[in-house]
Amino acid sequence: MVESNQLATWANAVTVGRLLLSPLMFWVIPDDNQGSWISFVFWFVLCSSDGVDGYIARRHGTTSAGAFLDPLADKVLVLGAMFTLVSTEVFWVVPVLIIAAREIIISIYRVLASGQGISVPATKLAKYKTLCQQFAVAFALFPITAIDATWTWTVLLYVSVVLALVSGAQYLFRARQLATAQSSASPVVAN
Repeated sequence: MVESNQLATWANAVTVGRLLLSPLMFWVIPDDNQGSWISFVFWFVLCSSDGVDGYIARRHGTTSAGAFLDPLADKVLVLGAMFTLVSTEVFWVVPVLIIAAREIIISIYRVLASGQGISVPATKLAKYKTLCQQFAVAFALFPITAIDATWTWTVLLYVSVVLALVSGAQYLFRARQLATAQSSASPVVAN
């Protein structure tokens, strides 16, 4: 149940907190490519808060503000951390750009769809994509895997790319199906 007029909820407060703390997260990511316990624990707390706000929203009702803010906070946090890791030469820029392009395209689609009164909830595959991205960043920040097991975050980063492309294609395929269904349902006006 979406209550479109409610803004001040506990779930939204957790989401806004995650959004506001994101720049601090990017600042604590180390420049030395060796990981950091501080950045890893901070990352873990911020990513866990996504589950907390979702739990609260399911128990007390979701809001349209939350439906907008939660994915925004996720994208800011994940993409910001990924681009910070690109700037420290931990992540290669190409997979991160692919992920970012997918996020921009699907965000634009969601905005256009919502303008027509169509809700575009996250698919299960898109949720797995976000989780995989969060783990890729986590393993790049975790001191043990940051240096000695770089394959962990590298594999997760490329799995994230595949999931981003496949889930993005799912959204666009469903959009095309919806557009086709709407155009066939529209009455034809003869001249």
